Amino acid sequence: MSHGEAVGKSVGIVLVEDDDGHATLVERNLRRAGISNGFIRFTDGQQALDYFFGEPRAGNCTDGRPSRDELANYVVLLDLKMPRVDGFEVLRRLKESPSTASMPVIVLTTTDDPREIERCYELGCNVYITKPVEYDAFIEAVRRLGFFLQVVKLPPGQRYAPA
Repeated sequence: MSHGEAVGKSVGIVLVEDDDGHATLVERNLRRAGISNGFIRFTDGQQALDYFFGEPRAGNCTDGRPSRDELANYVVLLDLKMPRVDGFEVLRRLKESPSTASMPVIVLTTTDDPREIERCYELGCNVYITKPVEYDAFIEAVRRLGFFLQVVKLPPGQRYAPA
């Protein structure tokens, strides 16, 4: 029985996380919390930027980057400390581009430095979640995130209008 249709379009989850252990924990616990959405993982910021802003691949258009309509149904879970391109740069690029600016971005990271939290909100992140180092607390944070993602409603066809 699929209750996804009753709720509306399901939200695709894009996880940008270089730590395999954290990525597995996040995905497993989102599934346990009842999230059955499409799940895409990138191991660094450059892969994520290529996915959202790279050239569409020739041939089958579903092979390349998502369409503008598809982008409206994504939530990005973003780590900050990553190789090649860090989470701050990914966040900045996502929020300054009209095609991705309305996409919710949830920063999921180990740092609770107030300056980094403030910088993330200045760059436009929607939610900042600190990954507790303690295992049970981390599981609980991810579980709560799962419930949040179940109830989040993305405005249909929202367009970004710079102030």
